[in-house]
Amino acid sequence: MASNINRVVLTGNLTRDPELRTTSSGTSVCSLRLACNTRQRRDGEWVDKPNYFDVTVWGNQGENVARYLEKGRAVAVDGRLEWREWQDQQGNKRQAVDVIADSVQFLGGAPDGGHNGGHNGSLAQSDVPADTRGLPDPAAAVAGAGDDDDFPF
Repeated sequence: MASNINRVVLTGNLTRDPELRTTSSGTSVCSLRLACNTRQRRDGEWVDKPNYFDVTVWGNQGENVARYLEKGRAVAVDGRLEWREWQDQQGNKRQAVDVIADSVQFLGGAPDGGHNGGHNGSLAQSDVPADTRGLPDPAAAVAGAGDDDDFPF
């Protein structure tokens, strides 16, 4: 029987300061909100489309994240997706998918040389190149599918 894989790796920037709390059993848990840009082609131009992810970091690592990170900081998160559902105060069924972090890597230097506020320009970058000169137009590639001479490989 094949095993399942539930793995996610994200790089992005914190949209707010981390929020640290403690469970009734004394375990630390830190909540983050991460923005990751995806580049899309719209009307012939590449534009950024933000995606937002809720991230939970448990234990000592959560304490370190809360201590050393702040809004705007670039991070890499390695973890798994977890689906949850609950009823809100009005009795409506609610659902969400969260990222449970196994590790959080701090990217770039500390904002403003280690002082609170702002970021140092070390924003996580999209993996889609901004300069698309010389690249085939995706719409034309689909229309011409089957012309092997059009592909550079």
